[in-house]
Amino acid sequence: MALKEQLRADLTTAIKARDELSSSTLRMVLTAITNEEVAGKQARQLSDDDIVKVLSREAKKRREAYDAYTQAGRAELAEREQAELGVIETYLPQQLTGDEVNALVRETIAETGAEGPQAMGQVMKALTLKVAGRADGAKVAAEVRRQLAG
Repeated sequence: MALKEQLRADLTTAIKARDELSSSTLRMVLTAITNEEVAGKQARQLSDDDIVKVLSREAKKRREAYDAYTQAGRAELAEREQAELGVIETYLPQQLTGDEVNALVRETIAETGAEGPQAMGQVMKALTLKVAGRADGAKVAAEVRRQLAG
């Protein structure tokens, strides 16, 4: 079953189960997918990879909102964002651990023969294909920066 159909089926299940959190989160995600499909000059169907990118973007928004609410002392709103993030993450590929990211960065630097901070773009270009939706881009970039500097 394609990812979009899975999201729709799970939305129906959540509505029937009166699961307000899941149903509202899935509606939000499906709206973001539809907006992405109709953006631009010509409407198109998104592939599962494109949907994973939309889901990753939505997850990042939830993480940022969680951090903002936590810093502002708004625990109830932070909990809501964390719960929505949990629903979204069930549809994302398994995230890489810190050690796996370190190993991938080391491997990619060796493959590209990159040296020094000026080669960061070259390493990130090759690495982006390897991590595709399985790691936060900011964390990957920070690790590349750290390894290239050292």
